Amino acid sequence: MISVRPQTLEGHGVRLEPLSLQHEEGLKAAAADGRLWELFFTSVPEPENTRAYIDSALAEQQRGAMLPWAVRDLRTGAVVGSTRYHDIVAAADRVEIGWTWYAQRCQRSHVNTACKLLLFSFGFEALNCKVVGLRTDNFNFRSQRAIEALGAKKDGVIRHHWPRRDGSVRDTVMYSVLAAEWPDVKKHLLFRLRRNEAH
Repeated sequence: MISVRPQTLEGHGVRLEPLSLQHEEGLKAAAADGRLWELFFTSVPEPENTRAYIDSALAEQQRGAMLPWAVRDLRTGAVVGSTRYHDIVAAADRVEIGWTWYAQRCQRSHVNTACKLLLFSFGFEALNCKVVGLRTDNFNFRSQRAIEALGAKKDGVIRHHWPRRDGSVRDTVMYSVLAAEWPDVKKHLLFRLRRNEAH
């Protein structure tokens, strides 16, 4: 049975820092790059709700349901987004990666691949997860393409599954990587990062 505790993860130009109230101003600045809270299918907090967003994440961490991080770009030193493990099922050796967002300037950069490599590595190699899942909104086509580009397999779609902030209800697209698939996925992610660094 896995045991998930806060831990700093670092590599490939990014650092995942256990989320705290010290990250509030950095997250506000990251979200302002692209006014990301205006995208109805994301979990990005409005500036005035950033503290509540952090408080809620930490309450879920205390409950054992989530493990949230702030994402720092080591090239600039700036906080550029957030991600977390959620729907942690210790008895099934399962976590999901989600609630992920980055400042607009970091999208389509090395940041997402580096973060996913750290999160998958920690999940499979440190926690000994049997599966790491991912999910996204049915209208978040960029997220779906990004998840599929990581090498995750599509499990299916859960219809009318989760309320959005605007009061509508989304269909949720589910993906996963199994422990047996991790070596090939890891090789693929490392290859992508090497190509990015070469350019």
